[in-house]
Amino acid sequence: MVTDADASVDWPAPAKLNLFLHITGRRADGYHTLQTVFRLLDYGDSLDFGVTADGRISRQAPIPGVVEEQDLVVRAARLLQRETGCSRGVRIRLRKRLPLGGGLGGGSSNAATTLVALNRLWRTGLDEDALAELGATLGADVPVFIRGRSAWAEGVGEQLTALELPPEWYVVLVPDCGVSTAEVFAAPELTRDTPPLKMAAFRPGVGRNDCEYVVRERYPRVARALAALAETGEARMTGTGACVFAAFPERREAQRALERCRLAGWDGFVARGLNRSPLLDRLSVEA
Repeated sequence: MVTDADASVDWPAPAKLNLFLHITGRRADGYHTLQTVFRLLDYGDSLDFGVTADGRISRQAPIPGVVEEQDLVVRAARLLQRETGCSRGVRIRLRKRLPLGGGLGGGSSNAATTLVALNRLWRTGLDEDALAELGATLGADVPVFIRGRSAWAEGVGEQLTALELPPEWYVVLVPDCGVSTAEVFAAPELTRDTPPLKMAAFRPGVGRNDCEYVVRERYPRVARALAALAETGEARMTGTGACVFAAFPERREAQRALERCRLAGWDGFVARGLNRSPLLDRLSVEA
């Protein structure tokens, strides 16, 4: 096992919200072009890494429904090892708080933290741009977590411009279902021609989530969560769901809204919006 005695511990893998998500087109290769704003949160998963000399990469606790060969954490470690020719190995322990299929970026954030942490612990020496390029091969959301800034995103999500967003607190509800991103993007009823926004015109509350209509129709539990949260504030879905959120200026207001939703039978949490990822802070203190 990874223990505090032989590991570098508590590397954060924060969640994100998509404050809006517009699908602006579809490329010839099938990928969708989009515009979104990624907002990082002070809530997420965490990872411990025990570096070894034997070259083996292993995870120390299974994730229900995710075999090791498909685990983005394992894939990220093997990718970095292969691309840099590193001979070291690692034992990885993931403490999971974020739901699978929730639209909070948990898997992508885990992969990003793995790349950033092991680049430091293995002394492989890649810069941020190189890590982001590697991360993009694992998933379109991985680069924003590597760069560690809330950001305006275009292209397929890889063209990032850091944003300074105003302070806000978020209630996030977690319906007891997972949404298939592939199913949503393959849906014939998905809007794929939303006119692009100018970044200068963005402010919190602008725009919509083009995937929300598809998910509402196919996942009634998400539709009910949106309706429940809408009784406390402006409710939106993040990513392709299933999680939904509402923003509040003060923590106490968000906490009151969450308690109201809990009384109605919903699970969720309150989180503070961040402009800078705690991963960058963790990296700065690692010897």
